[in-house]
Amino acid sequence: MNTTPVEALIVGAGPVGLTMVAGLMRQGMTCRIIDKAPLPSDKSKALVVWSRTLELLGQLDLAETFVQAGMKIRGASIYGNGKRLVHVEIAGVDSPFGFPLMIPQCDTERLLTEHLARHGLAVERQVELVSFTEGPDAVAGKLKLADGSEQTFAVPWLIGCDGAHSTIRHTLGMPFTGEAEQNDWLLADIHVAGPLAADEMSIFWHEKGILAFFPITPQRFRVIADLGPAAATGKPAEPTLADVQAKVDERGPGGLTLLDPVWLAGFRINERKVADYRHGRVFLAGDAAHIHSPAGGQGMNTGMQDAFNLAWKLALVERGAGQAQPLLDSYSLERSAVGDQVLHGAGMMTLVATLRNPLAQYARNRAASMLCSFGFVQDKFKSALCELSINYRHSPLSAEKWPKHAGGLHAGDRLPDASLTSVADGSETTLFAEMSADRHTLLLLPCSGDGRVIAQLVELAGVAQQAFPDVLSAHVILGAGKDAPATSASGGMSPVSRWVDSTGELHQKLGANEPTVMVVRPDGYLGYRCQPADIEGLLAYLSGYLVRKG
Repeated sequence: MNTTPVEALIVGAGPVGLTMVAGLMRQGMTCRIIDKAPLPSDKSKALVVWSRTLELLGQLDLAETFVQAGMKIRGASIYGNGKRLVHVEIAGVDSPFGFPLMIPQCDTERLLTEHLARHGLAVERQVELVSFTEGPDAVAGKLKLADGSEQTFAVPWLIGCDGAHSTIRHTLGMPFTGEAEQNDWLLADIHVAGPLAADEMSIFWHEKGILAFFPITPQRFRVIADLGPAAATGKPAEPTLADVQAKVDERGPGGLTLLDPVWLAGFRINERKVADYRHGRVFLAGDAAHIHSPAGGQGMNTGMQDAFNLAWKLALVERGAGQAQPLLDSYSLERSAVGDQVLHGAGMMTLVATLRNPLAQYARNRAASMLCSFGFVQDKFKSALCELSINYRHSPLSAEKWPKHAGGLHAGDRLPDASLTSVADGSETTLFAEMSADRHTLLLLPCSGDGRVIAQLVELAGVAQQAFPDVLSAHVILGAGKDAPATSASGGMSPVSRWVDSTGELHQKLGANEPTVMVVRPDGYLGYRCQPADIEGLLAYLSGYLVRKG
């Protein structure tokens, strides 16, 4: 049993809690994670890891581990009245991980648990949070251990990743507002024999309800179907194999045989959310803060991204390099807005899929077929589904001094990856590979090979690094075909890496048409952009939430 003082106690060892600990440890914080369950879940539960989550897992050197353990799929098709209405190819989205990765939640938890073990941390099981009180400098409370004894604790930060029935949320008395969706549903993790695409999600809109297949392995699928208006009694009973086969026969393409069920369950959808994810030194993440329809498969991913958002902010505050109020308040402001979007989007997808009126079904099918025939509609849908369009443009941590007609991504947008070539030795790499997950990144884009301009940008970065030591790394990125002068001057700062934007796409996406400086947050979102580059504007931005020391 861990009695060593730590900086954060995380309650709940599901995907969100495990990601939270991994993210905090990557930022240099000491943690403890507890869960009252004696064993990890063996259920498939959440199945898909989207592109943006894989990008963030890359900061933990876990993305390829996940890819090797899961199954890539091409995309999705929607069928109605015996024909395919919509086909979406996910491949080609602007990400190093341009595909949905199907992987059962139990495997996600296993991979994260193994990652923590490699870094010397184990989940403490059969340990339950009994009570806690929040003070100005710490959170103190009691834990119930496996043998029934109690243990007291005191930590600077308490993080609730303890699910929809969160003890932490209940203790704080935080309203979990929302309602139950009015239909009952069945779920089956089951093997399927017959003519069904093994490399895409297949959704059937039937007059009596929706039937959906999500591949887990080439022969094993998650099957979901709505059962119509919910009964007055609690959640629906566990279905039998015969019940699921009947729904598949009724609504599916025909010729499918179900066998060897792994998991059968009935469920009802709840759509609920807290207003604020922070209460002083206590935070909520994942299902403890937001639950919604599984439509779109966004729930687990949203919770894991909650963790990445909070981790760098909390670490900066804990080590005295960040200001508590603007940084920690921004966690709730940013992630609550994302939670609202996911709640609304998933709710609308569920509503559309469960329409009962024949005229409404006809209009839905025609509209879906027509709209998805346009490439720009598909691109927007794919970007949203893969969670690449999530942005923090309205965050207090997003700011810019930018010409009105210069274009490019906005402050608050996700930074895309790019191919880079080293000026020093011609080696090839990517922008994501060169960025540090525990520092802000300064992108210095001179837009020419002019040695004077490059020297000015390097000097600007040096001043910023001296004002905010051990927080910033810097990269000079030249446009394609631009040659840098042979100089190693670094302006008294850490050495500045120099790269060429191999294809020129990065400059185009960023709208870097003249000397430019950009600040990229540790979670990969643009925090600040300034054109032309200006040291006073940069220092003013960083001073808004970092602690100036130089």
